[in-house]
Amino acid sequence: MTRQDAPVSPPVVLTIAGSDSGGGAGIQADLKTIEACGGFGTSAVTSVTAQNTTGVERTHVLPTEEIRGQCETVTSDFDVRAVKTGMLATAAVVDLVTDEVRATDAPAVVDPVMVAASGDRLLAREAESAYEGLIAESTLVTPNADEAAVLTDIDPDDEAEARAAGERLVELGADAALVTGGHVPGEDIVDVLVTGERVETFRHPRVDTEATHGSGCTLSSAVATRLAHGDSVVDAVSAGVDLLARAVRYNLDVGEGPGSVHHLVAARNDAARERTAERVSAVVERLVAADVSPLVPEVGANVAGATPYAERPAEAAAVEGRITRTLSGVAPNRGVRFGASTHVARTLLAARESAPELRFAVNYRYDEAVADALDRLDGPVAEFDPAAEGEAAGDDTAIERGVERAIEAVAGPPEAVVNHGGYGDEPIAFLMAADDERLVARTHTVLDELRE
Repeated sequence: MTRQDAPVSPPVVLTIAGSDSGGGAGIQADLKTIEACGGFGTSAVTSVTAQNTTGVERTHVLPTEEIRGQCETVTSDFDVRAVKTGMLATAAVVDLVTDEVRATDAPAVVDPVMVAASGDRLLAREAESAYEGLIAESTLVTPNADEAAVLTDIDPDDEAEARAAGERLVELGADAALVTGGHVPGEDIVDVLVTGERVETFRHPRVDTEATHGSGCTLSSAVATRLAHGDSVVDAVSAGVDLLARAVRYNLDVGEGPGSVHHLVAARNDAARERTAERVSAVVERLVAADVSPLVPEVGANVAGATPYAERPAEAAAVEGRITRTLSGVAPNRGVRFGASTHVARTLLAARESAPELRFAVNYRYDEAVADALDRLDGPVAEFDPAAEGEAAGDDTAIERGVERAIEAVAGPPEAVVNHGGYGDEPIAFLMAADDERLVARTHTVLDELRE
């Protein structure tokens, strides 16, 4: 029997950029990101580079007719829904790409690549002025601070100047400009989006890493793919900025240099959801079988499992309604779903800020007997007291701050985090682990000690 085919039709995105033999940036990064964001990536290679995580060794720019041939061959066959540009290298290539973008009705995202993250120059100085024509044809231009300074003569070292640079780019003809803040010093990264009608600011905590290779390519490709899906510029940029923030934090430790951003981070995170929920369900079953009622606090217990790259409570699976004591032991109120926990999930996510390998957590009661039992664990126990540390009652971020400070005060990832309560809140001990088996094993260690 012949099976019926079931084709799908993802939006097609054309990237016109250079090749990175190291795989972290350029065409390689673009195609990975486009696929991860639900698009179908096509390409026109402008140049071939010999590079890796430590730098660019060689560059060879293709003849303009070869680049033109690639573009025309793609656009004559595919319904291209968005175009993004990267490394163009010379004025002749910039002019050619300007013509190609002008000839298509698809939105165009221009990443004005000038210098690699390693510091190697990727655009001839005499080609800088050629970008004015391409900017005038763009739906969005995405320079970092250094590139914005070259294009606008405004050196954006703060939010106000980034806005001014963005406005100058819009005056040059771009529908919108996103001036990214990764190169601007500060505790937060501030990206400023300027359109003809509004200014939007996107803030993310800066990640302490040098592994930002491919960040500009990944951001512009993600935005282009969202535009291909039909998103507005503001929504596409918001999604792209969020993806990049996660891709930088969970970067890829490859090569001898700083490494690369994780182009597939969101796709890998989504793919882990079902398995994470299954593991939380398995933990709950084992806790019920072990009858952990001596550990269940008055507010009830819950088990939370975070996806590998979780950043928010909605990416943690937990028991809906918690686990409570019954006449015959303990039982979950309902099933496991994502977003079912705020308290345990937020505590786990706060712990992951300092110990990102932690994936699972459960909350138990805390008193003197439990404190003695926690001493039987192999690793450190981190503790904090919101009231003693001056946290305000009802402050939703007090737990996060307390957990982060507590973990910073111990050596290595904690096996438990204790919240001593305050303002009438019940003291709680959170057991934590990198996997579900260790979480159950730590529970048994504490439970056995209590029962002796």
